[in-house]
Amino acid sequence: MACKTMIRQHTSSFDNYFTLNAKNGSRPSEKKQIGPLTVAEYFAGIGLVRMGLEPLGWKVIFANDISAKKHEMYKAFFSDSKGHYLVNDIFKIAPSQIPLTTLATCSFPCIDLSLAGNMNGIDGQYSSAFWGFMKILKSQGEAAPPLVLVENVPGWLYSNHGNDFRATVQALNKLGYACDVFILDALRFTPQSRSRVFLIGTKLPSTESNQECTFNILSRPKSLSSERLKKSIALNKDLRWFYINLPAPPPLNGGGLSSIIEPIKDSDERWWSAEEVQRHLEMMSADHLQRVMQLAECNKISYRTFYRRRRVEGQRAEVRDDDLAGCLRTAIGGSGKQFLIAGGKGGIKMRAMTPREYARLQGVPDEYPIAVRGVQALTGFGDAVCVPVILWIAKHALNPLAEQQLYEARTVMHNG
Repeated sequence: MACKTMIRQHTSSFDNYFTLNAKNGSRPSEKKQIGPLTVAEYFAGIGLVRMGLEPLGWKVIFANDISAKKHEMYKAFFSDSKGHYLVNDIFKIAPSQIPLTTLATCSFPCIDLSLAGNMNGIDGQYSSAFWGFMKILKSQGEAAPPLVLVENVPGWLYSNHGNDFRATVQALNKLGYACDVFILDALRFTPQSRSRVFLIGTKLPSTESNQECTFNILSRPKSLSSERLKKSIALNKDLRWFYINLPAPPPLNGGGLSSIIEPIKDSDERWWSAEEVQRHLEMMSADHLQRVMQLAECNKISYRTFYRRRRVEGQRAEVRDDDLAGCLRTAIGGSGKQFLIAGGKGGIKMRAMTPREYARLQGVPDEYPIAVRGVQALTGFGDAVCVPVILWIAKHALNPLAEQQLYEARTVMHNG
């Protein structure tokens, strides 16, 4: 009875998006779009999850983040934010403030799960915000969204010896969600190395056994998985899983950094002084310095990114050896900010990467205005998701699940 009640509550949401091809009792396939599916976007930040979902027919009708600065960036592009974006601590949001939606997305803070952070685990000061999300879903009861999308860094899998990942899946299972999980790297869509774990939860009944689902998840190719993820699944076969038959994602990019670089005049003050450049050259190990010197000897200008790292021997400037960017981070700490080298024609220049370059690496079009300056803008993009990754997930996972949910809902309603 509870399942039927939940399905009836959500049928209207699906009706707004898909029409049912009932001819010969067939399941629906590609349908005419007649309206959007609805989304509650938690930890919405600057709105890049929304940007990835909207082209596939999804409509964000509720968004939340604790950061007023991120909301400032969001509303500069999404003019309707005043009607649905709530700036508040997730633990202080009343469930009555949240409209009924088809999907809830949760890109909860990664600081306590990341190797670049503090590894305090999911009960740490920041990443514990996940439990605020779970509190809301629990309070919504049968009206909770039938689909959830949770995203975080690979450290989520091994934080607290893997117990944090298990705890999140267990919590979702207790609320009626079976889970599938995969890894997708932004490098398959943009010139940025950025691997992320994506977990999708559904309340749909599965036609496969739990054993079949775990086997299929464990059988996924490296393009959608990792040894650590497979170990996490193997250690948690007792949890409730389901399986999405995903296609192979695009191949990894081998270059492209140069194509996203903003043209900045040599006289621009954002380029570092000769003294600052020399200081960073002296921070490089012999092999990294050689990379830069070889770059300078080329007849054309090429670009490389680097981070400042704290090592046993002191602070180091570590340079990539390809036309790609490393993973964008929050840029609040010294190791989070990413820097740029322009080398060639006998010269070397250095500067910090710009917010627009960060945006382009996240797949954000130049039409997106950058309403805040400096570190705040870099943090907004560094904390966000890669837009084409979300678009791919919507196309190959969320929309097919929504279509299936509609089919199941109509079947339940027809059978009374």
